[in-house]
Amino acid sequence: MKALVCKEFGSPDILVMEDIAEPEVSKGMVKIQVHSVGLNFPDTLMIAGKYQFKPPFPFSPGMESAGIVTEVGEGVTKIKVGDRVMSNHGHGGFAEYVVAPEDGTYVIPDNMAFDKAAGFPVTYGTTYHALVDRGNLKKGEVLLVHGAAGGVGLNAVELGKALGATVIGTVGSDEKFDIVKEYGADHVINYSKESIKDRVKELTGGKGADVIYDPVGGDAFDQSMRCINWEGRLLVIGFASGRIAELPTNLALLKGCSVVGVFWGEFARRNPEKNRANFQAMLDMVERGELKPHVSMHFPLEQGADAMKALLSRKSTGKVIITVKE
Repeated sequence: MKALVCKEFGSPDILVMEDIAEPEVSKGMVKIQVHSVGLNFPDTLMIAGKYQFKPPFPFSPGMESAGIVTEVGEGVTKIKVGDRVMSNHGHGGFAEYVVAPEDGTYVIPDNMAFDKAAGFPVTYGTTYHALVDRGNLKKGEVLLVHGAAGGVGLNAVELGKALGATVIGTVGSDEKFDIVKEYGADHVINYSKESIKDRVKELTGGKGADVIYDPVGGDAFDQSMRCINWEGRLLVIGFASGRIAELPTNLALLKGCSVVGVFWGEFARRNPEKNRANFQAMLDMVERGELKPHVSMHFPLEQGADAMKALLSRKSTGKVIITVKE
């Protein structure tokens, strides 16, 4: 099969197209003919050797994909040959076939295209777990979403609105206002022009946000601790800014707030049935037309390096998708 392979750590330009052996299915696993692959920021960290998980060389990046099941391993009961599925599998998606664990593979609705499904598992899985399980977001509360035009951020805007919150999104440029508004944000803040803290306080009558979704870290986290409501929940998703912030514990005391870690991958491993129930709830929303995953860019497999560069440039909104099979 054809695959885009990483043989050494480095920038996206080190990836090479090769013909390699198809992966073999084993117990509890399914084999998928890949149609589309969702690109995530951790994919760029993985090929650079900066991710917590380092597959042995050579490997293909690609943590999530969508396609058709061609083979199932011993013990698989929820998935069958011929199913249209999406899956999160850690790596290996930049190829014509991938093997994935049954627990991380989900049958998709008939009205869900492969490109929309391919970019769904990692970001929507993370966001639903964050808002529902960790943030306990309630109808009528104020949700502040940092990086609101990005992959996880746009999901948080959309899901937050669907769950009945008043949503405030932050972006770095005016060009990203429209897409964030389209996906349900009630207010959008351009943090390059105005203070997040001051604007959130203004929009909430001085109270601050009840739940803050932060995949950015750095300055966004610092500002968040100064505009969080009493008994608010600050959800730590990631550190796209490149700086891991430090928590001023005096503010945590004065605000009576919680800083909550969100590690969806470990949650899914420890609680597979609860994770699957979360996905079923979201896929039901897709089937009803309540969730509409946004894809801003498509690239063919051989241009996977260009796709990564587009993601790293922060010019994309929503998801960047690699097309393996039309």
